[in-house]
Amino acid sequence: MSLKYSTTTADYLIWSDAMNLIRKLAKDGNYKISLLIALGCFTGLRISDILSLRWKQILNTSEFTITEKKTGKQRTIRLNPQLQQHIRDCYGHIKPIGINAPILISQKGTIFTVQRINIILKEVKKKYRVRIGNFSCHSLRKTFGRQVYNMNSENSELALVKLMELFNHSSVAITKRYLGLRQEELLNTYDCLSF
Repeated sequence: MSLKYSTTTADYLIWSDAMNLIRKLAKDGNYKISLLIALGCFTGLRISDILSLRWKQILNTSEFTITEKKTGKQRTIRLNPQLQQHIRDCYGHIKPIGINAPILISQKGTIFTVQRINIILKEVKKKYRVRIGNFSCHSLRKTFGRQVYNMNSENSELALVKLMELFNHSSVAITKRYLGLRQEELLNTYDCLSF
């Protein structure tokens, strides 16, 4: 938790670190958190939308549509074959009470809260020595954004426009700031100087 009246910014995971973490969590039997991180990194959904997902929406399908809680807008998500397989594997190990059940149920039988997920992610960061500053639920969405941007570096402006649409931002400038690109660009100015 952050201190009262302080601001914290979620950092993003390096893609390879995120994929390794997903695999390690599954290998260690922590399928719920492995699935959470996979869904966050591969879909870019906000945590409130991930927590509202039910198995019937994501299991054995290549895409699904949700209404985002924050914006009220509909969004269609495509699941790539590797993520579809991971979802099936997690479903088989988690053994939920049924296809209509929420995907992330705690041991008490309730849907995880955002606060609890953030605590779990901090524990995961420590246990697996994850290389990230501030690791929270929002880190997963930022990891998705950073990877989309990095994969399209030859046409970064188009990538930013796509992300602006996916994130429902009102401008590319907001998307750049959100991904931390604006600050990076400013700091790179210092690197141009030589002695």
